[in-house]
Amino acid sequence: KALPKVPEIDHASRREIIKAKLRKNCSCAPKRIKATVLGFFPVLQWLPKYRCREYIWGDIMSGLVIGIILVPQAIAYSLLAGLKPIYSLYTSFFANIIYFLMGTSRHVSVGIFSLLSLMVGQVVDRELLLAGFDLNDDPQQLIDGTNGWNISDSNRTIFNLSLGAVSTECDKECYAIAVAAALTFLAGVYQVLMGVFRLGFVSMYLSESLLDGFATGASLTILTAQVKYLIGIKIPRSQGYGVLITTWIYIFQNISQANFCDIITSAVCIAVLVLAKELGDRYKHKLKIPLPTELVVIVFATLVSHYGKLNEVYASSVSGAIPTGFIPPQVPRFSLLQRVAVDAIPLSIVGFAFTISLSEMFAKKYGYTVRANQEMFAIGFCNIIPSFFHCFATSAALAKSLVKSSTGCQTQLSSIVSAVVVLLVLLFFAPLFFSLQKCVLACIIIVSLRGALRKFKDVPQRYRLNKVDAMVWCVTMLSSALISTEMGLLIGVVFSMTCIIVHTQRPHTALLGQIPSTVFYEDDGEYRNLSPVPKVKIFRFEAPLYYANKNFFLRCLYIKTGLDPAVEAARRKKSERKGKDSLNTDDRGTILKEFGQADTTSCLVPKQNDFQTIVIDCSSVPFVDTSGVNALKDLLKDYRDLQITVLLACCNSSVTDSLQRGGYFGRDNMHELLFYSIHSAVQFARDREVLADTSATPHLRALKGCRKRVMRM
Repeated sequence: KALPKVPEIDHASRREIIKAKLRKNCSCAPKRIKATVLGFFPVLQWLPKYRCREYIWGDIMSGLVIGIILVPQAIAYSLLAGLKPIYSLYTSFFANIIYFLMGTSRHVSVGIFSLLSLMVGQVVDRELLLAGFDLNDDPQQLIDGTNGWNISDSNRTIFNLSLGAVSTECDKECYAIAVAAALTFLAGVYQVLMGVFRLGFVSMYLSESLLDGFATGASLTILTAQVKYLIGIKIPRSQGYGVLITTWIYIFQNISQANFCDIITSAVCIAVLVLAKELGDRYKHKLKIPLPTELVVIVFATLVSHYGKLNEVYASSVSGAIPTGFIPPQVPRFSLLQRVAVDAIPLSIVGFAFTISLSEMFAKKYGYTVRANQEMFAIGFCNIIPSFFHCFATSAALAKSLVKSSTGCQTQLSSIVSAVVVLLVLLFFAPLFFSLQKCVLACIIIVSLRGALRKFKDVPQRYRLNKVDAMVWCVTMLSSALISTEMGLLIGVVFSMTCIIVHTQRPHTALLGQIPSTVFYEDDGEYRNLSPVPKVKIFRFEAPLYYANKNFFLRCLYIKTGLDPAVEAARRKKSERKGKDSLNTDDRGTILKEFGQADTTSCLVPKQNDFQTIVIDCSSVPFVDTSGVNALKDLLKDYRDLQITVLLACCNSSVTDSLQRGGYFGRDNMHELLFYSIHSAVQFARDREVLADTSATPHLRALKGCRKRVMRM
């Protein structure tokens, strides 16, 4: 049936509708202001309903555990970001507070994330190198007694940073955190803009295989970057593409300079950490809280390093002084924003993609809802606001989120508890980590990569399940590891989308056969013992029919049915010409006398094909564009010239509407060309065949005999 026409709206009515919507959306009524504030700060909704007796102990326990884990991880991941450990602690502190106020997920842990730290570190190293700083210069740091902060005159390469009318001199550490803060600020702005313009759909292009491949490739880069700390050598810090390969070349060239104290310490720490992790995974159902192995290792290693004087005696590299307190807030350097504007794009996409995916995963697991758009706002402001307090990029992290959920977390209040733990370290305990060896931090980072590196074992199974997903994983992993993390993400997205395009351009096609004694039809190439339908070909096309694959559709249909209308029409014309020439022989007179001149052409029609109807199964065709409709119209006409009927089955409403608007049905009755099921189309074809056979005349049977005699001649 034709769709009812929607009455047209005049311009005056349209203007009134627009004005009404604007008044509704832009009004400042108290109710609307209240709803906006409650929506922007979800804590105002759930905190008044907080069930203290039921939730408090779980939140405190999970918050304490996450806070204890955050401290060693924050100090360790500062190596990846190329920044001092104090800035990592700042980042963990502010991110937990802001997510407590704005986040909608109860179980996500927001803070330092290894992949983002690596991406920040690569940008920081590049900008330091361009500014003229020595990346490998690690001088002994002095302590200013007035405020406890590090002053390194030996590495004060003067670099002027202008902020309006103010110009300040900046050393290496100052410039590094200025670059990281500017990068973080822009990444947060991008994430907030994505939330404003509802661009969360971008994360749909980051498939699970792509994210897993990206994480694994970046993990190889992270592991490579930590090897120099494990064995205690000093090598140049590589920049640009191919960092993994050049770093390993430098490692093998300088392997003779390895520090045996660091090697022994690394071996012991890795053995303890791996053993504790394996025992924790095996007996996690018996443990109410996970073992704080990282903190125990850091405390014990710090004591051994301090009292054993490993830095003075064996020249083992240590973390150095970590000051207490907070630096006064500072506006991100706008002069640096244009330098890192492009680098902030992949950083923002990776950050919100991991955050949203983890939020939705835990929401589904524990039976509550999260607002994806609000999550984008939350993670965006977790980057924007901390960037004024000398912090760098954050996002949700899977490992800490799993620990948080397994330790009894009930609400976002646990984030405040974690922030308090980090605050105590910032105010009182940070200087105690002065003698902590860098190789111990590298061990913590490497052991934390176990989950991502174990993805290699899943490649065979991934390949058996879906070859395209396996290819996406491999391409993304290799490009992230061998080229760079940013290029790896871009290559992975482009390759994944290319696979989708190729899949729609060259989809699966099949001829269907009937399941015996049923009304169902399946692919005769996938199933056995299917019954072919006499004089009917059933063709299935599993993709949208549009301009990019219409030629593939036609070519596959011709191959599957064994009949190309253009070729068949040309062959018949050629046969007619040959037949007319043969009638010039002596036998022509006898044939003309018997049947008459009018019947000659009928005698010369070639033998009919083994089918008279083509049924196209459109159940897997989501839409048809103008080119697709024109292809179907040409197909209908070409086969009709050969006296072959084309029927469409299982079309959805979108396809049917496109066919109607494109004039596919023409003057024909739509119900004779379009059917709700394949079986109804097959029954229609059979009924037409029976009707045609019963209405055959003796004259037509005589023409068939004529055709046989002509063919024998």
